[in-house]
Amino acid sequence: QVQVVESGGGWVQAGDSRRLSCAASGRTFSFYTMGWFRQGPGKEREFVAAINWSSDTRHYADSVKGRFTITRDNAKNTVYLQMSILRPEDTAVYYCAVRPQRITPAQIMGVSSAYNYWGQGTQVTVSS
Repeated sequence: QVQVVESGGGWVQAGDSRRLSCAASGRTFSFYTMGWFRQGPGKEREFVAAINWSSDTRHYADSVKGRFTITRDNAKNTVYLQMSILRPEDTAVYYCAVRPQRITPAQIMGVSSAYNYWGQGTQVTVSS
């Protein structure tokens, strides 16, 4: 069982930046594929960003490319989502997801069903 805990959410104004953190348990965190998803009010959960175990593969949703950056610190068992130039449409609950496998096909990194463990989510509200 992997415990996943997100933090860093809050209320921001449009154009601001915010960094989300996600800590995951387990001795083999450095092998995990990590993803961020979000669910806005009245919307379905959608993919935001993902990073593989070595950080040499990262994927982003088109809606956040150039504004969001996913990184990881394996020494701290933590993955980050740096969000910049935030927009009201970025308002959502942001979820961190874990796939505890070293090798993850690139084409499924953005698929929610590929992940085995999820955090409770952290709310980000962007006001105009």
